[in-house]
Amino acid sequence: MPIPGRKGEAPSSFQTSPPPLSSGSADSVPGPIRGKVLVGTAGWTYKDWEGTVYPKPAPRGFDPLAFLLEYVDAIEVNSTFYRPPSTSSARSWAARAAANPRCRLTVKLWRGFSHERRGITKKDVTLFRKGIEPLLEGGLFGCLLMQFPWSFKNTEENRVWLNTLFKAFEGLPRAVEIRHASWNQPALLRWLADKDIGFVNIDQPVIGQSMGRTAHASGPVGYVRMHGRNVGDWFREDAGRDARYNYLYSREEIEPWLSAIRRIAGGAPETYVILNNHFRGQALVNAIQIRRLLTGAPGKAPPDLLRHYPELEETL
Repeated sequence: MPIPGRKGEAPSSFQTSPPPLSSGSADSVPGPIRGKVLVGTAGWTYKDWEGTVYPKPAPRGFDPLAFLLEYVDAIEVNSTFYRPPSTSSARSWAARAAANPRCRLTVKLWRGFSHERRGITKKDVTLFRKGIEPLLEGGLFGCLLMQFPWSFKNTEENRVWLNTLFKAFEGLPRAVEIRHASWNQPALLRWLADKDIGFVNIDQPVIGQSMGRTAHASGPVGYVRMHGRNVGDWFREDAGRDARYNYLYSREEIEPWLSAIRRIAGGAPETYVILNNHFRGQALVNAIQIRRLLTGAPGKAPPDLLRHYPELEETL
C-alpha cells in the first residue's frame, strides 16, 4: 500500500477502510478524561438566537460573544470562512473572550483555500496569518479548521492540494474536515499524524458516500463537529442554511459520542467538540448537555434557552 515515504510528502493513494464508530454509552469508558476537552458552538451571530439564546430586546452594551462564553468554553469563528480576518476583528474577539480564561477560539479557514481552490498564494496566506495574530498573542487560539466540502474526494490532485495547504500553515495547530467517505483510510491517519494534523470526526447525515461517524485522533488537536442529521434538507438544492442545520440531538444520539470523545481525548492533548446545528439555539442546547454529561459538573443555561427547551433542565 503506497504511503508517504518522507515527512511532508503527499501520498499516492489510500486504501482499506477502518471500522466505523461503535455505539455505546459514556460508561463504557470509565474514569476521568485524559485530555482537555472544550465544548462549544460554531459561530455566535445568528438572528434567530435573539429571544432564544440572547435576551430580546438586548440590554444596552450587550455582547453576544461574551454572553455565550458564560456557557461554553470554545467557539468556532465562522466569519473567517467568508473573508480573511482583520487584526482589528481578532483583537476585539480576544478582548471580549478574555473573561473566560478556559476559552479557546478555533478559526475556520477562508473558503478560497478550501472550496474555491484557485491557488495558494503567499499573499493570501500571509494575510490570513496576520489576521489571527492577536488570538495567538492572547493565548486564545485553539486551532485552524480546514473544512472541505463533500465534493472534495480522495484524488491525487486533492492530496497534493492538502499537502501544499498543510505546509502553508505550518506551525499552527491544524485540523482537517473531509466529508467524502473515500478519505476514511488508515494511511490517511498515519499521514496526518506525521504532519501533526488533527482529523475532524463529524456527525452528519450519512447519505451515499458521505463520511460516517468516526473516533480518530491523529495529531495534537482532537476535533468533533456535529452538524445534525437533517437528511431531508442536507443535499436539497433549495434548502437554506437554517433548514440544513435545523436539528436537535436526542440523549440517545449523544450517548455514543460521549464514549468517542473520551477515546479521541485519550489520543490528543486538547480536543474540541463543536455543535453546528445552530438553528434556534439547538447547538447550545446540545453543547450544554454534552459538557454536563462528559464532566459531571453542574451546568447552567441562558434563561431564554430554558424557556424554549425546558427539557434541558433535566441535564443541568
